[in-house]
Formats: sequence, C-alpha cells, structure tokens
Amino acid sequence: MAYSHRTVLLEPAIDALLSPAFGRRSAVPAAEAPPLDGVYVDGTFGRGGHSRLLLSRLAPQARLLVFDKDPMAIAEAQALRAADARVEIAHDGFATLDAQLDRLGIDQVDGVLLDLGVSSPQIDEAERGFSFMRDGPLDMRMDTSRGQTAAQWLAEADQEQIKEVIADYGEERFAFQIAKAIVARRQSGPLCTTGELAQLVAGTVRTREKGQHPATRTFQAIRIHINEELAQLAHALPAALTRLRARGRLAVISFHSLEDRMVKQCLAAAAHPGREQARLPIPERDMPQPYVTLLGRVQADEAEVADNVRSRSAVLRVAERTDVPLSLSEAMGFVRLPGRKAAPRRAGRAGR
Repeated sequence: MAYSHRTVLLEPAIDALLSPAFGRRSAVPAAEAPPLDGVYVDGTFGRGGHSRLLLSRLAPQARLLVFDKDPMAIAEAQALRAADARVEIAHDGFATLDAQLDRLGIDQVDGVLLDLGVSSPQIDEAERGFSFMRDGPLDMRMDTSRGQTAAQWLAEADQEQIKEVIADYGEERFAFQIAKAIVARRQSGPLCTTGELAQLVAGTVRTREKGQHPATRTFQAIRIHINEELAQLAHALPAALTRLRARGRLAVISFHSLEDRMVKQCLAAAAHPGREQARLPIPERDMPQPYVTLLGRVQADEAEVADNVRSRSAVLRVAERTDVPLSLSEAMGFVRLPGRKAAPRRAGRAGR
C-alpha cells in the first residue's frame, strides 16, 4: 500500500538548523552563520522528508548522520545513501548519539534535529499496532526486529505497573480503572489486537474529551513505555548539547505535553544555569554563563494544519550553543523524567 507522507514543520525545522536569521530580530554577520559544509544529525529519519530538504541545502562536502529504529525507515535511508554519499546511517535510536559519533570519528556537529514520537506511516499501517482506529496485532514496537510487544507486556505486567504507565505517560485520570479492566480481561484470554484494547478502554472510560477517542491516552502511554521514548530522549538531549559546536543548533519537534515539557525544561535550564542562584550575593562575573541561546518556539500555521491535521499538536523548539564548555554530566542535570515507581524493563533496546 502506498502512503502519502507529509513531513511536519518541514521548512521551519530546516531553517532552524541553517538560517542565521532564525529566531533573531537583528541581522547576523555572515561569519557567524552555521557552516553549510558541516556535520548534521537527523535523529529520526522516518521517511526522509527532513533529511532530503536538509541535504538539498548542504554543500557537497557536508555529512549527514541519520538514525532510526524502524527497519522500513532504514531501508529508505539506505536507498538515499546509495544516491548520496554524504549520508551515514545508524539503525538505532538517537539515544546512542555519542556512540555513533565516536564510531564515525566525529567530535562535534553543527546541527541536530529530533522529530519525536511515532511517524505517520507507522500509524497508518494496521499491522504495526499503533492505532486504535485500525485493528491489527497489538505490537507498538518502532523496531519490529527486537524488543517486547505491547501484547506481551500487557500479558505479563501487574496491575500497579500498568496503572503507573498509563497515569505517568498518558496522564490518564482513569488509569486505575483501565489497569484493573486489563488484568480482569486476562482471566478470559490475552489482549491480542488494537481493536480489543480500544474496545476495553472505551468501555471503562466513562467521560470522554471532546474530539478524542477514549483510548488515545492509553495507547500513547503504552507506546511510550514499550519504546522507552522518554528515557531515550533523556539520553539524547544532553548528548546533543555537549556535541554541538559553538553556534550549532538543536531543533526538537514534539507532539505531546510530556515530550515538550522535557525539552522545554532542559533548554531553559541550559539557557539559565544560574537561575537558582540569582538571589544569592554572587558577583555577576562568577555566575554560571548560558550554555545555549533560546531561538524560539514554532507551531504549524493554519495552512499546514488544514493540509495535515497531525501537525496541529506539533511544537518546534530551537536552541543555539554558546561557546561555554559543557560536560555530559552537567548537561544530564538539565533533564527531568516523569516520576516512576514501576520496576525498569528488562535490558534490550526497543525500536523506533
């Protein structure tokens, strides 16, 4: 089946990485512009929309490292690599940014783009198990070659674990009732399809948000857990900040509040590292200096939302590195993960 995939915030995201004028009210001297022959990272290749536009604006000697966990996305990336030698591929999540850059002998990069969450082709393929609107196997793995499926986890997890995942990652106020219903259902047989789970949740959630399916938050939460999405983001943000050279850009597109909150808090902490000490009698010269400059926040305009409804919740946040040295341990302190009591999942990478 052919899909018409429309990349969200395509032009703004690439402008965020390359345009000296992005997020600035005054002109930027050409000498300070990000070098178009630099090294860039697309942390979520998907079907390559952002990567292709980025490559079209980069010099022949530039390099682009693309990440994805999805085997189908990697196949698409390999086809692009065959046509453009500037492309390097990592079949892994962006949490392995440090290791992959070390593998390639790259110390610093000029731009990092992260387009978070599930991609449209994954949602549209019923057999991937992401959508409550299309009945299919209850899988939800971004990388179908490894890791535990949603059905397997729901068959093994106890009620408290299921409740905490749905409450923490879905911000669902009926998490207890949903978890209880899932465990009760297991007595008569496992949940195997997205339709079965969606029907169970719909019968449990008695009040519905306008315009939203009652299973939306539950599906989001289980998907985030299965793919360790927030943990991966918590590793990727500090790595990106420490690997960016001075005036290098980090651009992150988020689609739900948990992701966006993490990105916002991380970048704010990096931009204002002395905020907690502001009221102390410390001379200005001794205060921590900003590690990044915040360049703004962008959302899809009315025309894009009208053309692609999936863009309506997208938020692009952009920051530019200063020349203040930053260690990985310092950068890790900028990230806050939602609190969890559930035991960590067994070792092994899940996939995008």
